Amino acid sequence: MKSHIQSLLEQTVESFKQQGILPADFEARIQVDRTKDKSHGDLATNLAMMLTKVAGKNPRELAQLIIDNLPASSHVAKVEIAGPGFINFFIDDNALANQLQAALADEHLGIALPKPQIIVADYSSPNLAKEMHVGHLRSTIIGDSVVRALEFLGHKVIRQNHVGDWGTQFGMLLAYMEELRANNGEQANLELSDLESFYRAAKLRFDESAEFATRARQLVVELQSGDAYCNKLWREFNDISLSHCHDVYARLGVSLTRADVHGESAYNDDLAQVVKDLDAQGLLSESEGAKVVFQEEFRNKEGEPLPVIIQKADGGFLYATTDLAAMRFRSNVLKADRALYFVDLRQALHFQQVFSLGRLAGFVRPEMTLEHMGFGTMNGEDGRPFKTRSGGVVKLVDLLDEAVERAEQLVRSKNPDMSDAEVKEIARVVGIASVKYADLSKNRASDYIFSFEQMLSFEGNTAPYLLYAYTRVAGIFKRAENIDLSQAKIQLEHDKEKELGNKLAQFGEILNRMVDKGQPHILCGYLYELAGAFSSFYEACPVLNADNDSARDSRLLLARLTAGTLKQGLSLLGIETLERM
Repeated sequence: MKSHIQSLLEQTVESFKQQGILPADFEARIQVDRTKDKSHGDLATNLAMMLTKVAGKNPRELAQLIIDNLPASSHVAKVEIAGPGFINFFIDDNALANQLQAALADEHLGIALPKPQIIVADYSSPNLAKEMHVGHLRSTIIGDSVVRALEFLGHKVIRQNHVGDWGTQFGMLLAYMEELRANNGEQANLELSDLESFYRAAKLRFDESAEFATRARQLVVELQSGDAYCNKLWREFNDISLSHCHDVYARLGVSLTRADVHGESAYNDDLAQVVKDLDAQGLLSESEGAKVVFQEEFRNKEGEPLPVIIQKADGGFLYATTDLAAMRFRSNVLKADRALYFVDLRQALHFQQVFSLGRLAGFVRPEMTLEHMGFGTMNGEDGRPFKTRSGGVVKLVDLLDEAVERAEQLVRSKNPDMSDAEVKEIARVVGIASVKYADLSKNRASDYIFSFEQMLSFEGNTAPYLLYAYTRVAGIFKRAENIDLSQAKIQLEHDKEKELGNKLAQFGEILNRMVDKGQPHILCGYLYELAGAFSSFYEACPVLNADNDSARDSRLLLARLTAGTLKQGLSLLGIETLERM
């Protein structure tokens, strides 16, 4: 309904241009907001106050002129002027009921789909050669939920798992394997279970031996130059690492596949060309033997320009070089309209610099947007980055194991007579959902405190609360199996019916806000409010014991749409639902 009011106002602005009230080339930014106090209507705009200067009229006079020129609409019951010139719209209850009725029969729940775009989403992107840890959680699940919502809205999304598979860590691994095979022969092989210990041993050698470190760096250059032996070993390490990553993705319910992997190595053949193209444009400088780019707008606290290092003195390339090549690929080959980067906020300066340089060098089309969807850190209850009790990095699989184990204890305590198999399945869903929702429900730009106790609570904005809310709504239909709703119509008569109906009608608006800003917490907050609105409705409006069949059937349809919206919303967050808890 919000988009409908916006359309009416856009038509009014066009008519003002034709009447000479506004300049013909004027571009108005029309904003429509939901009112907090329903006595002031359902929707409001400050358009009259925005146009007062250019139209040369006072706001209230202009507000009346806007109302007088609004196209007729059966959706609008009343329009009023408030305060200095706000325009308040009261939506017709029948129009809202018809909108909700239509949503029941639509796989997109009545959402008006936007013009589809091609959107590249760069997310998860773990460094290979070691196991995924809690630091990989946020990029993986925030990116995945935004991607799911974008696809639901009809956009073509190209997932790009930009794994770190081409850096110094591989030089360390290659050098260490070289040593092992020199001492033990070709039988020195690597299994998945050995991966983390193998990496730690290689890192220790790298830190302690200058000779080993020099050899590791040399092997990186050989790898990047196409050496056959280095590439064979590199593929072995990658395959082991990716198998582990995709086991974790499957457990988390993340939609990334092997086909979505497009790591740093994919751009290796283009890196020398990136350097040549920057040089041909006169953008490269030399600093201590390295090739760098200085951009005037990026300076340190002392006012000195900050370099973007493109090629090291030893000939090696850096993240910036790869990111520039990736930008060019995403613009020119994938033809993206938007490129979204779900990467830690601590990389903000890096992305500001490379995005600016990519545009300066003409590597991206002017109409393509580059958006860093930065996120804060997940901290322990001491306020510091989440660690093990011994101070080590927490493996992601260990975190998920503990969440499921704690969920199992909780489910058993609440359902002592439930079968063991059902307890374990509910615990799996609740445990994984709780970890994901605890993260997704926070503003991604903020750090947050991770607490098992809080995330497994059945009170507040948590996964268990929402999963239970869904089972309560779905449970109504187990008691209404024999009721035929094929001819039923939604009627909005009670205030709580109207409140629930208005909340259901906001779903599309919420999803568009979520994907525009890359903020899953917007959807989480909406689902929590929807569950609360249904609870208030259910207390005030008897469903199966309604006064008459017409009211009962209408309320059952509202319950059905609520269940569908909760289930679809949780699915877009990558969270499974349960029919029983």
